[in-house]
Amino acid sequence: MNILSPKYNIAIVGGGPTGLFAAEYLSSQGYGVHIFDRMPSVGRKFLMAGRSGLNLTHSEPIDHFIKRYGSAQEWLKKSLYAFTPQQLQQWAEKLGQPCFVGSSGRVFPRSMKASPLLRLWINRLKENSVKIYTKHNFVGWNENALQFATPDGIKTYQADATLLALGGASWPRLGSDGQWSSLFKNEVSPFLPTNCGFKTSWSDHFLSQHEGAILHSVELSVNGEKKRGDLTITKRGLEGSAIYALSPRLRDIILTQHCAVLSVDLRPTLPYAQIIQKLKAQRVRESLSNKLRKALSLDKLSRELIKGATTKNSSLEEIASVIKKLPIELIATDHITHAISTAGGLKQSALNESFMIHSMPGVFAAGEMLDWEAPTGGYLLQGCFSTGLAAAKGIRDWLESSN
Repeated sequence: MNILSPKYNIAIVGGGPTGLFAAEYLSSQGYGVHIFDRMPSVGRKFLMAGRSGLNLTHSEPIDHFIKRYGSAQEWLKKSLYAFTPQQLQQWAEKLGQPCFVGSSGRVFPRSMKASPLLRLWINRLKENSVKIYTKHNFVGWNENALQFATPDGIKTYQADATLLALGGASWPRLGSDGQWSSLFKNEVSPFLPTNCGFKTSWSDHFLSQHEGAILHSVELSVNGEKKRGDLTITKRGLEGSAIYALSPRLRDIILTQHCAVLSVDLRPTLPYAQIIQKLKAQRVRESLSNKLRKALSLDKLSRELIKGATTKNSSLEEIASVIKKLPIELIATDHITHAISTAGGLKQSALNESFMIHSMPGVFAAGEMLDWEAPTGGYLLQGCFSTGLAAAKGIRDWLESSN
């Protein structure tokens, strides 16, 4: 069936932040906008992100902010300058969700939840006459028409322009499963987990014994790159904000060398010499475990890890070295379905500067289905908002120049 609209009809495939934000802009320009999502409701992953506090963006200066996108920073720079973190905060405030900056520089709505913002956002879209079609699973094209698998069978829709905002391949149960990549073949870089946990060479017995235990305020390093934070033992290995930040580097090492050695400083605030001094101040007859507990307040998990990396004959100097550089062998990333986000997706070479796919005039793409990655801290959502708006403006320019 044809979609009737005031001037042009635009199909947006994917009801996450990228698609919703593009829909808001395009509907404000007087276009007929129709959102299609395979889930029973839109914004599922967005709501999940808000469970621990909705981290919308980050407050650091934009020049530093852009560097967080690594090898994709030059590609995304124009979009990020065109819609900055400050503008995202202003948008949320105009929607009735004022924001605050946390101690780490991260930006949150004062409600700390995604659901009030999403509810207000959807209401705004409905006021702009945006139509939302749920339980519509995009399966490809029939000539120039979009095809969707629905509970009522295959449905076909025609549009003057299309924005694909289908996400990456993490959290498939929330809507983004990456199955769309089969439609583009050589134009897609393989999906890889990022902001993810890692599997270790530790035994299943060790992992089951310590699952849920946390190494607090440690410093992780790999190849000179360092991050501080907590490290949590899972039934599969390790996870936590610090290891997420190092995940691209660790992942790439594992891909080429089949394993990576993560160095953990269990007491980053104490220099090596001071650790030796504190250990030597303990009674000679004390067990190593007691020395570590009394001198350095190391918990049971830390003491066990140190014991496993030393011998009975290890000197205090060798033990201090292990405390400052505890080696943990990582053998694989956690499964991609457990990752917060993914690298991979449509290559930069597949799109023009307005995010239109070269091989498909009138079809644009944005958000996490593009081949970029960024750390947690608000950078992922900002990238989705900024590229979504850039693609929406690209659609506007393409329609107006083509007709």
